[in-house]
Amino acid sequence: MSTMAFGALQIAFDEHVLRPRPWTLAQSQWAQQLLAAAPTGPVLELCCGAGQIGLAAVAGTTRSLVCVDLEATAVAFCRANAAAAGLTDRVEVRHGAMDEVVGAEERFALVIADPPWVPSTQTARFPEDPLLAIDGGDDGLAVARTCLQVVGTHLAPGGSAVLQVGTEAQLDLLDLPAGEAGLALLERRVLDGGVLGRFGLPGSG
Repeated sequence: MSTMAFGALQIAFDEHVLRPRPWTLAQSQWAQQLLAAAPTGPVLELCCGAGQIGLAAVAGTTRSLVCVDLEATAVAFCRANAAAAGLTDRVEVRHGAMDEVVGAEERFALVIADPPWVPSTQTARFPEDPLLAIDGGDDGLAVARTCLQVVGTHLAPGGSAVLQVGTEAQLDLLDLPAGEAGLALLERRVLDGGVLGRFGLPGSG
């Protein structure tokens, strides 16, 4: 097991979980800024891994957080990291497929997602990363599309989703599935190691 600083948090992880990327703290910071004007309600983190992005987003706020991941080891680390941050009473971690473990009636003020976005044919370029955490299918966007479906179903009116992918070209390719989910790409930010897109209801600015 290893630990590393992620903002003000200390995050534990091992080789079965994607190592936290320092630049993804920008996703947490943007999410926290959006929470200041977001509707009431909890935050949802999809593909949470060790939980660092969601935990950093809600730390210092009063929001509760639901974290979801398909990998059992990631779920265990996320729970441990929530406890280490003193956030156990506000964080629920769920193990399973994102489109199965979120209740039909649940709505979230903000959704955060850093899904796998490496095309399957390119995953060998990252031998130290666990395959489940990086393999995004043929074009790298299979999991991201599922994220948008979940967002479209569970985002509260006036809320936002902040999703990370690898390139601006990938983000552009999500325009159609976002529209099919009832969402629009409202804003983008380019990071050192990826691209963030903010999605919400069309016309919400």
